[in-house]
Parts: sequence; structure tokens; C-alpha cells
Amino acid sequence: MTKIYGIKTCGSVRKAIKFFNDNNLEFEFVDFRKEPLDDSKIDFFAEHIDINKLFNNKGTKYRDLKLKELNLDEQGKLQWLKKENMLLKRPVIEFDNNAICGFDEEVYKNTFL
Repeated sequence: MTKIYGIKTCGSVRKAIKFFNDNNLEFEFVDFRKEPLDDSKIDFFAEHIDINKLFNNKGTKYRDLKLKELNLDEQGKLQWLKKENMLLKRPVIEFDNNAICGFDEEVYKNTFL
């Protein structure tokens, strides 16, 4: 079963859900604001998605935590993702023992249709 991880208020997450609904694709939505992800799930994402793409350094949470000042390396970014799921670039989509993040309609068409 394909899973879409994100938060309901995120525009990119809404676009992903709309894409799946419009194309009659089955999925399960996981709101990680309500259900925090465990470390093993973050590790799984990091195995399949470059940590620099997975780690959202443009969001409000990144600025609020003043993480730019820490100049995080890849291991540091991974540790912060485990502490604070809101630093994940959204949505993260898990499918067929793989994962992608962000919304890109062309990638979605090539991957899921």
C-alpha cells in the first residue's frame, strides 16, 4: 500500500493527494503531526532519498530552530529529522519498498501511472 506522509495543511501534500485521487490510486495518508514517525522510518526514507533533498531547509520550522547557524552535515540533518518531523520535505511517499519526496507531477506520472 502506498503511503503519503505529510500534514493536511501543506499545499504540496494536498496536490499529491489530489493526484492520487484524480488517478484512482489507492493510498493511505499519514499525518506526522498527529502520528510522529519513529527513527526507523526516517532511516528508511534516508536510504532512498538524498538527505539534502529530504531535509527541508526552507520551512518555518528550520528558521524557528535557527538551524542554519549550526551548519549541519548529513548526519546532523538525519538526527534533526528524527527529533522534528516537521523538517521533512513534504510529501514523502512510500511505495514498493522505495520512497520519494516533494510534489512533481511528471515524476508522479512516470512512477505511479
